[in-house]
Amino acid sequence: MSTSHAMVMLRRNFTHITRNPTSVFNAVLMPIVIMLMFVYMFGDAFSVGVDYIDYATPGLMLLAVCYGLGATATAVNSDMTKGIINRFKVMHVSRGAVLTGHVVATVLTNLVAIAALIAVAFLLGFDPSASLLDWLGVLGIIVLLGFAAAWLTVALGLAAKSVETAGLAAVPLVMLPFFSSAIVPADKMGPGLREFAEYQPFTPIIETLRGLLNSTPSTTDTIIAVAWCTAIALVGYLWARATFNKRA
Repeated sequence: MSTSHAMVMLRRNFTHITRNPTSVFNAVLMPIVIMLMFVYMFGDAFSVGVDYIDYATPGLMLLAVCYGLGATATAVNSDMTKGIINRFKVMHVSRGAVLTGHVVATVLTNLVAIAALIAVAFLLGFDPSASLLDWLGVLGIIVLLGFAAAWLTVALGLAAKSVETAGLAAVPLVMLPFFSSAIVPADKMGPGLREFAEYQPFTPIIETLRGLLNSTPSTTDTIIAVAWCTAIALVGYLWARATFNKRA
């Protein structure tokens, strides 16, 4: 029963996304706009040892995951504050299905956004040397990251007091990739910022994607990336369930 409820919630969330042009733009088109901006406007200014499109694409893939999170936070909060959850309770809809529907919709939206981003990257000259196994590794990391970010965003949306503050709650997740190795190598940053970039969670995830796409994966980066994603997912899930049970 809970599986069928989750599918209904998933269809509901996708319907809402497709009817909201702002959500579609932020989730799918905005990462492409940023890619075009950095590659064409700033790419020649960065010395990264390879073609800039090859360097930047892994970081922009992570950015594509983050840019769709604001819509998830506001949608979750809207469900909570506008009485939709109480209506679902009367209909005996599984509580877990409500949250799971948001998470799965977010992950699938991320995959669509990243597929579009990679297609544009190839048009711009992206030339990865990844094997099929490496690409499967990239997919696995992206799904794990999307799953973790989605649960954390659902928790942030549930904890926010209003729809407006829910949207703002996801802003740090959108900004964090810019203070990582997504755009430029961390060792080219100034003191303080360099150390922050090296030790924040997104940098090992980006370096794992970069290594897989270059067919030179780092075991250390991969272990750290998986550990960060797992920890974020666990914190987000436990926080979301506790807040949902408290407020619903």
